[in-house]
Amino acid sequence: MSLKEKIDVNRLPRHIAIIMDGNGRWAKRHGKHRIFGHQNGITAVREAAEAAAELGVEYLTLYAFSTENWGRPKLEVDALMQLLLQTIKEEVVTLNKNNIRLHAIGDLNSLPMRNRKHLLKVIDDTRSNSRMTLTLALSYSSRWELIEAAKKLANEIIQQKIIPDQVDQRCIERLLETYNMPDPELLIRTSGEMRVSNFMLWQIAYAELYFTPTLWPDFRRDDLYEAILDFQHRERRFGKTSEQIQNVKKEE
Repeated sequence: MSLKEKIDVNRLPRHIAIIMDGNGRWAKRHGKHRIFGHQNGITAVREAAEAAAELGVEYLTLYAFSTENWGRPKLEVDALMQLLLQTIKEEVVTLNKNNIRLHAIGDLNSLPMRNRKHLLKVIDDTRSNSRMTLTLALSYSSRWELIEAAKKLANEIIQQKIIPDQVDQRCIERLLETYNMPDPELLIRTSGEMRVSNFMLWQIAYAELYFTPTLWPDFRRDDLYEAILDFQHRERRFGKTSEQIQNVKKEE
């Protein structure tokens, strides 16, 4: 039986988030420049997106470029922006063929104008697709997101649209970049690094974390299936006891 056949499609995570890490190390192992790793990571993006959509995952979010990544060498940043532009142009056909809607979160205004223009066009061109939402986190970091949410909330209080005593979890969530998306249930990080790197800190409060030594350019469908199978073997308690969870299952 294949890994895919072992997956219980009735217990899929609705939302999977992936920190795509290891492009630079992959390139170094092949004696190439870091951008070579980024270029080869595109295949992994396609494999993960198509595999997730085929299974029935509703949301897939990929950490593509952080606010901190702007501090990398200019040559690498420029190459990444060019690669992003090229990929967005080329993948619109694949997205539509697979009925996948493209979305993006982050400080999109900080992207080069050409990139932002083409990104927004593909988002618009795929807006009617309904099989899965593929979200790219671009110029994104969780601290940036939370600061922006705090600013918006402060303005609402100043404008007397809300009073401080009314501020609750829902108030914060509606001001986040991921508003109208379910929180990730499974967070995958490739390359063996065991940290979340300022990614969706609010949203992954109860996500299952899965770390794989596979470098991102080598990530394929079976790697995604292994992560989902691992997820399906975990007991998600959300602060409750095992006994409470088991009792709820019996009642169902």
